[in-house]
Order: sequence, then structure tokens, then C-alpha cells
Amino acid sequence: MLVHEEHLRVIEIVRDQAKRAKVLAGAGSNSTHEAVALSRSAQDLGADGVLSISPYCVKPTQDGIVAHYSAIAESVDIPIIIYNIPGRTGVNITADTLMRLAEVDGIAGVKEASGNMAQIQDILRRRPKGFEVLSGDDALTLAMMSLGADGVISVASNCCPALICDLTRNAAAGNVAAARAIHEKLLPLFGALFVESNPIPIKYVMGGLGYGTGIPRLPLTPLTDAGKAKLDPILKDLGIA
Repeated sequence: MLVHEEHLRVIEIVRDQAKRAKVLAGAGSNSTHEAVALSRSAQDLGADGVLSISPYCVKPTQDGIVAHYSAIAESVDIPIIIYNIPGRTGVNITADTLMRLAEVDGIAGVKEASGNMAQIQDILRRRPKGFEVLSGDDALTLAMMSLGADGVISVASNCCPALICDLTRNAAAGNVAAARAIHEKLLPLFGALFVESNPIPIKYVMGGLGYGTGIPRLPLTPLTDAGKAKLDPILKDLGIA
């Protein structure tokens, strides 16, 4: 849990260290005013685009969601990726609403974490050319890419980036058997990384790899012994821990 100044400092550090990679900076808020300000700051710091979660807790209407993202798009000149995760925000961005947003200049795609494959297929069928659909759930990446999605914004890639890259590259190239083999190898990890609220488990894993303490800030708490008992054997089997 970062305070505002830390949030911007992380964007600055990543931009400095990324070299040739593109930087998609988190810049969402349940306040449109704050989301606009964060997006402008990310642009000023050199981010190549922003990932913007739909307003959480306040439960806007679909028209409110369109107005929210339209205001952000008008405020910056870098691409915006919408983040739809109704399990955390309390409101789903419907396929109809997403098609409206896909026509707004500057809105480049969506991180789809609704888990609703019927909705995802509808989006993939109706999206305009150039509008990217990215999986927001590691366990659904192969299925979504098999239907035409473009990739994933991944939790597991923090601890096994090469494997996630191999999975998505093979899926994009139509090498289904190779992609499926990696998917099945990683499937236990995909589940275990949500044995407690994300990002508690991945913080624990990254701490074990030498990145930070592995302990999240409140209100999140450290991974329990029960959680470790489920996650550790999977990490050992994959050679991650």
C-alpha cells in the first residue's frame, strides 16, 4: 500500500530502469479528479501508458464509468488500459459499455479480470481493430488467447517471468501444445498465489527471492502458516524457492 509520493517514485524508478521496455503505470482511483491527476503525473514521469482501475466502492452507473474514463482520456496523451475487476470494485464494466469506451480516443484496451468467459468472448467478437484485450487472470490467459486475446497482465510473472513470456509467445504464435504444457505446469501456482488475498502470497514469494521483506503493509497481513504450507511445495516443485 503506497502513499501518493511513493506511488509516483515507483513510476519514476521503473521508467529509469526499464530501458527498452514499455512502462504501463498504475494510475487509477475511485475519484475521477485523482485518477486524472495520477495519469497526468505518470505521463510527466515518462510512462508510456496507464492502467486505470474502474472506480471502486462508489459503484457508478455504466454512464458514470464512461464519463470517468472519458475525462481521463481527455487529460493525457498516452494510451489508457481499462482495468475491469468487478470482484474488487463492486461493479462490472459490461461489454456494451466497453464497446462505447473503445471508441474514445486514447483508450487502447482492457485488462479483463471479470472471469466471465461469455462476456470476454463477446468483447473479443465485437472489439474494434487495434483495441487490445489482456487477461487479468493467469489461469485464464491460455483460454483467452486461444479466443484471440492479446496477452496478460500477470501476477505470476513477478516470480517466473520467463515462463509466462514463453506461454504467451507460444499462444500468440499458435503453438497450442507448447503453451498448454507451460499452462498446466504453472496451473497449481496460479491457484496458490490466491490462497490468501492478492498480493499477500506474491509478496511472500518475492520476499523469499530477495525482493523486499515479503511482508505487506496494513491492512494486508503476512501470509499465514497455512498459506505457506500450501504455497511452499508448489514453489519448490517449480524451482522458484
